[in-house]
Amino acid sequence: MGEHDQDDAVGPPRPPLTAAEAREMTAGLHEALDDVRRSVAVLAARVRAAHAARVWISLGHGSWAAYCAAEFGISRAQAYRLLDVARARAVIHGAVAAGPETSRTRDTTPGAAAALDYGLSQRALIAVSSRAEDVAEIITRRLTTLAHSGLQALGEATVRAVVHQAVRDVRTAPPPPPAEPPADPAVAALRRVVDDLAASTHAIGELMLEVAPAYLSDTEAADVLALLCHQIGEPLEHGLAARRYALSGDRRALHGTVL
Repeated sequence: MGEHDQDDAVGPPRPPLTAAEAREMTAGLHEALDDVRRSVAVLAARVRAAHAARVWISLGHGSWAAYCAAEFGISRAQAYRLLDVARARAVIHGAVAAGPETSRTRDTTPGAAAALDYGLSQRALIAVSSRAEDVAEIITRRLTTLAHSGLQALGEATVRAVVHQAVRDVRTAPPPPPAEPPADPAVAALRRVVDDLAASTHAIGELMLEVAPAYLSDTEAADVLALLCHQIGEPLEHGLAARRYALSGDRRALHGTVL
């Protein structure tokens, strides 16, 4: 399904709006998107608090997953993705809260700092959940550099921009290689081959994201990418796997296809 088809499917056509009406409608969309982003912060804080309190025990459930299934009707995978969101955001917020000169993020109202909107979606937090410490390290380094430069006040907008960029940097960079290479030369050589293949696949994934942005599902992306994959001689399933790898930075996205 192409972009034009998607637009047509939204609803029947209506008379064109005036510029003022279109601007008002766009402002409403901005407000709605801001509400969604803020809800991620609130959700993450409440999930973390509920899990820390082990609420499932008091309510007679055998596990966090069983509690989520019974109370909210969500799957085991979704239940643990909520924990990924909560943990990733807690690590990121810890880096911000510990940063120098970030007083504007520490509002006098209790809980205001914890609910600070960093502009992060659940998808973004899930994507970096396994590398949240890497995100935190980048945030700490950049906030410190900005604070010591004296060129820019570390207000909420600046902190949010630093956090957003750090998450994007980690999402779009392949995971670092293991710190210690294996002792067996044959294994080390094989690992280098795999690392090279993963790096080149990540670059292909970035190309796929240029053509089929992250907001498209795999099914929608397949429609968009079929011609491109044919032109570059890449199987479509490999192109989709590379796109998932570029989105997540997790090599497991390549299992069964490229690797």
